[in-house]
Amino acid sequence: MSVHKEIKRITTHILQEMKQRGEKISMLTAYDYSMATILDDAGLDVLLVGDSASNVMAGHETTLPITLDQMIYHAASVIRAVKRAFVVVDLPFGSYQGNSKEALNSAIRIMKESGAHGVKLEGGEEIIESVQRIITAGIPVMGHLGLTPQSIYKFGTYTVRAKEEEEANKLKTDAIALQNAGCFAVVLEKIPASLGKIVSESIQIPTIGIGAGPDCDGQVLVVNDMIGLTKGFKPRFLRQYINLYDEILGAAQSYIRDVKANDFPNEKEQY
Repeated sequence: MSVHKEIKRITTHILQEMKQRGEKISMLTAYDYSMATILDDAGLDVLLVGDSASNVMAGHETTLPITLDQMIYHAASVIRAVKRAFVVVDLPFGSYQGNSKEALNSAIRIMKESGAHGVKLEGGEEIIESVQRIITAGIPVMGHLGLTPQSIYKFGTYTVRAKEEEEANKLKTDAIALQNAGCFAVVLEKIPASLGKIVSESIQIPTIGIGAGPDCDGQVLVVNDMIGLTKGFKPRFLRQYINLYDEILGAAQSYIRDVKANDFPNEKEQY
């Protein structure tokens, strides 16, 4: 009789328990089946199918061009690989702002067509109605405050947010509003570490930081940046664990050399 060890799926409930006992939450982005397989095997708690796919997968300058259909394609690819991680999908720009009915429809499409476990929306008070409507339909929502890349043209720059008191106070208020609306977690992006600490301590739900200091309840990075697939992107908050750009470049150059020299395929590599 084979003993099959059952993999325990991460849920919103487990993430909440992790915050309560002080266990940090690990989160990375994923956009395709192969990468998601590796990350899930590694034991990541949360995988984010980020609209950053617009940048790293599609080569756009911002996250704005990616469509709901494209996000569903990426999400479905990730879901097919995942056995343990909780998978959250970004609602792309234009699929929820200013219209809570459209927001709900977008979230329902993501859940039905990809099989994902939850969605993420950028913004605070201004999107609360959309958040509430999605949660009322039984869909878990993760918030996102601080540097919200879908608003990049409003900000005009990718520098640190909420350094001034007014913006910091709004961020604190927004975090509480998202919690009260029923969000299960909130991403804090590119804010002073001191503010990251204050917000993490002032709300009951987990905070996931990216450039928001060590006191958040978890951390997230874009996987392509973390493994060095992207070239020349080195913000302060990024720790690069391997340089895959150079590794793959070298492998491709070796392959070219072997093909040109008629060294590949050799006797063992033919039929």
